Amino acid sequence: MSGKMNSKKASTIMMAFGTLVVLWVAAAFVGALHQVNWQVGELARQYMLATGMMKPLHTMVDFYSHIKGIEYLICVAFFVAFPIFFKYVNKEKRPVTVQK
Repeated sequence: MSGKMNSKKASTIMMAFGTLVVLWVAAAFVGALHQVNWQVGELARQYMLATGMMKPLHTMVDFYSHIKGIEYLICVAFFVAFPIFFKYVNKEKRPVTVQK
């Protein structure tokens, strides 16, 4: 019986801790949105700049290099996805016989 009580107590503690974490995250998110005048896009841009996922482009060469890199990634994705799609579309369909 005591094992069941300990399990219930542990579950309650974990749920309370999870609830506190969710409240903290929600408060931090609302505070960040308030700081950027409730603009989700601006908040995402600031996050990406702060973490290094996005870098400011100062010259035309920076911009062109960035666009060419994305273009090459799109080409590689297409070269991988097209043969798979082609095999799927041209799969031989077997006739199915229906019996009464």
